[in-house]
Formats: sequence, structure tokens, C-alpha cells
Amino acid sequence: MSAGPETGSYAELFDASPTTTKLVTLGNLSRVGARPPLGQYVRLLWERRHFLWADARAKVSSGTRQSLLGKAWLVLNPLIDGAVYFLVFGLLMNNSRGIENFIGYLLIGVFLFQFTTQSINGGARSVQQGKNLIRAFTFPRAALPISVVLRNLLNLGPTLVTLAALIYFVPPAEEYTWRIALVAGALALQVMFTTGLALLVARWAAALPDITNLIGMTMRVWLYGSAVFFSFDRLLANNPDLKVWLELNPMFIVLDIVRDCVLYATTPDPMRWAVLGGWAVGTLVIGFVVFWRAEESYGR
Repeated sequence: MSAGPETGSYAELFDASPTTTKLVTLGNLSRVGARPPLGQYVRLLWERRHFLWADARAKVSSGTRQSLLGKAWLVLNPLIDGAVYFLVFGLLMNNSRGIENFIGYLLIGVFLFQFTTQSINGGARSVQQGKNLIRAFTFPRAALPISVVLRNLLNLGPTLVTLAALIYFVPPAEEYTWRIALVAGALALQVMFTTGLALLVARWAAALPDITNLIGMTMRVWLYGSAVFFSFDRLLANNPDLKVWLELNPMFIVLDIVRDCVLYATTPDPMRWAVLGGWAVGTLVIGFVVFWRAEESYGR
């Protein structure tokens, strides 16, 4: 038989020593841990949204597993805080004067402010606590403080259900109107604002860990400055200029909007929404950009 062109084709088919080579250049490589462009960074974070949600849910479950009452503490903690504040400020200091439905007024302030407090405290510690994760894997580091906010948002769910039941059944009971639908918008803006703050404090605490020791004191001062358990109308009746400035506080605006919608069947002033929206969007954008700019420093 003649070894024609077919012989050559079989030889090529079973050739075990290919001569094809690939050239690897520096242009094909990227530095590990390098900060990606902002648009790519947002896209990478969005691609991990399912993991962030699953991680937050897992930590909610594990965080209450060791206690006897478990998830009941998600509701009991703000209830106990509210009872203490009612005893001190409502009964002993008589701050309830001039406030219609002081119990509902107080519970809304305590329950909603606690979400922001826990998110900021957790966000400040998130980078330090995630050092091993940062050094082992490549991922957008903003996932760490955002995961903390998601976890507290999941914790807020049963708290809000309890709050709604208390306001509806505990005298003086309130009748809900269509304005309760506006509460979702106020809470969404609060979450945006809180996320931006969590990113900011995470960045600062990563550079200077001592800041975490100051956050607790700062949050207490902010608590008193947000009219959680008293009214600016009575306390600052003789100082209207200071009252105007204090009412620009974003957490006061959140509480004021929710109280108007839930307790007093009043439609909030559109200007309040505009100011709160400015706080929420501005803080989120600034916090995200500040955190992103230091991306390469978190694993050091």
C-alpha cells in the first residue's frame, strides 16, 4: 500500500509534540489586590449580591443560636430599652408632657434608631474582623460593611412587626391610614444613609482602629440629638434657631416622618423628604467612593 497524503494526516493527528506556543506578557497579568475602576467595582459587588444576602441570613441565625430564647431577643432587646427609657424619661423626668401617644412615639424612636446604631458599630469593626478573609480571597471589600447592614436589616423585620402590633393594640391604640405605605420610603432612605455611614466608619476604623472606641459615645450623643424620647417643640421652645438646625438631623427626619405617618395620620412635608433624600444619596455616594479609594490598603 502506498503511504500517500493520508499517512501525513495520521501523523499530524497523533503528534505528541505540538509546536504551538503562547506568549505571556505583562499586559496579560494583573496585580493581586489592585483596586479596580469604580464601574467595575460596582459590577463585581453586584455579582456577589446573592452571596451577601445568604451570608447575612446565616449570621442572623448563628447570632441567636447560642441563647435560650434565640431570635426572640431581636424583639426583646428594643422592648427592654424602650421600657427603660419610658421609666426614666416618661415617668421620672415627665418628658411625655405635650407628646400625644408617648409610648408609640418612644417605641418608634428606639426601634428605628437601634438599627442605625448596630449597623454603624458593626460596620466600623467589619474590616478588622474580616482581615483573614481579605488576605485569603479577592473580592470587593465593601461587601464586609454592606453585609453588616443587610444582617441588621433582616433583624429589623420582626422588630417592625412587633412595633406595628404594639402601636395598634397598646392604648392609646392608633388606626392605620394609607400613609403607612410611606413608611417604606422613609426606611429605604434610612437604609441608604446608614449604609453610606457604615462604609465611611469602616474606612476610618481600618486606618485608625481607635475610632471604634469613640463611636459608642458619638452614637449616644446622636441619640439625644434625634428626639428619640423627648420633643424638640417643648424642649427648645425658647430657642427656635437651634431647633431649626437640630431638625436637619437625618435621623430626626426619619423618626419624624414615620411618627407623622403612623401615629398622627399626617402627610409629611415634601421638603422633609427632599432633605432626607439628599442626606441618603449624598452619604451613600461619598461613603462608597471613600471606601473604594482605599481598597488596596485593607489587606495590609
